[in-house]
Amino acid sequence: MSEPPATGPDERPGGHLDAAAVAGSAPGPHLTVRGFWRALPRPGRWLLSTTAVSTLGRGMTLPFTVIYLHEVRGVDLDVAGLLMGLIAAVALVVTAPVGILTDRLGARPVVVAGLLAQVLGAAVLAFATTMPAFVTAVTLLGVSFGVGWPAFNAMIAGLVEGRLRTQYFGVNFALVNLGIGVGGVLSGFLTDVQRPGTFTAIFLADAVCVLVPVAVLLGPLRHVASRPPPDPGGGSGGTGSYLVVLRRPAVWWVTALTFLSSFVGYGQMEAGFPAFARQVSEVSTRTIGFAFAANTAVIVLLQFLVLRRIDGRRRTRVFLVLVALWALAWSLLGATGLVAGTAAAAVGVVVFHVVFGLGETLLQPTVPAIVNDLADDRDRGRYNAVSAMAFQVGAVTAPVAAGALLERHLGGVFVAVLLGCLVGVALLALALERTVTPEVNGVHGPPPVVGSAAGEGPHDA
Repeated sequence: MSEPPATGPDERPGGHLDAAAVAGSAPGPHLTVRGFWRALPRPGRWLLSTTAVSTLGRGMTLPFTVIYLHEVRGVDLDVAGLLMGLIAAVALVVTAPVGILTDRLGARPVVVAGLLAQVLGAAVLAFATTMPAFVTAVTLLGVSFGVGWPAFNAMIAGLVEGRLRTQYFGVNFALVNLGIGVGGVLSGFLTDVQRPGTFTAIFLADAVCVLVPVAVLLGPLRHVASRPPPDPGGGSGGTGSYLVVLRRPAVWWVTALTFLSSFVGYGQMEAGFPAFARQVSEVSTRTIGFAFAANTAVIVLLQFLVLRRIDGRRRTRVFLVLVALWALAWSLLGATGLVAGTAAAAVGVVVFHVVFGLGETLLQPTVPAIVNDLADDRDRGRYNAVSAMAFQVGAVTAPVAAGALLERHLGGVFVAVLLGCLVGVALLALALERTVTPEVNGVHGPPPVVGSAAGEGPHDA
């Protein structure tokens, strides 16, 4: 592919697409892979092409970091857990400043900085043997994760708009899962705790994979998603505060919805689900591994089909379907406790992750798109940072709640709490629907006029 120019016929200076051009180029009701790819601007194609490669290395290290720390480097298991927790803590701390930097400097340089932090963190961890080195490595990884969501989502939103934005977020999510899934399988065959060099190799492979998007962002995409355009009122981009963002009712609803979705969903995947499956369902670790593999397969195989079905539909109503699917999934998992230790329980655990994965294909194209349609180029980083912090708080509190309930053998209460939270998610989605315009909710007619008095367009009260 040839290098894209700084400004094409359908782009504004800095790589941001014109809303009218995007609305005209977005795929129609019959969404196809070819139509989606042709509708993407060249910068969007470049960026999407790096997704699976950049996450391949992350998939190689994600399942084995704790094993590496404990069994290869001799770190006590409780200390290894604290080191892993430090990653999330650092990510949460840096997210708010990252949102401000994204609005002031532009998304691309911030994304590059986050990717370089991941490269350094993985490289340090590959050779670390002392506690200061471990702390340095996981701190760098925490910085990279804290940067990843707000800045990367802001960059995507700066490249594509309208229904194409929804589709991009969904396809990107499928490619992330593909990279992580393939990476996990590869590292499962390559690593051996008796040969420390095999673990060094996968962490170095992670660093090399992340260098691919760095090269693209410093090369073909060096002109896009940089400093935001100046404020038409005469100010400079990114000079507002989080209080301005949080004054909008729609932001409160979508932030609460993000938190509860994280608490019920992703926050339970590393603690609540496996603990329930082992202690209550009494299935083998191999069954849990199959369940995660089935989850990845569902997302990769069905994401584009789901995008075709939800294209042009109200995002909040799509979220209600997600609630129904996740309620069914958790109910199925709860029912496995009635046939604990049997083949039926094993099947139920795998089916849980199949249904849960189908729900995930509805989540990723909706919430990020709503958040970025509420924002504009001058405050997109802060909007995404607020959403990221809500997600991270849910991911941190979910394992704590799961551990407290399952440690006391309250598996039924655990499932009931999650189902109750899903009722709350449904109510929040309906409340959000009443505070946003049809365009923000995914029903795209003519391009909305930014700053108009109608509804919840960017910066409207």
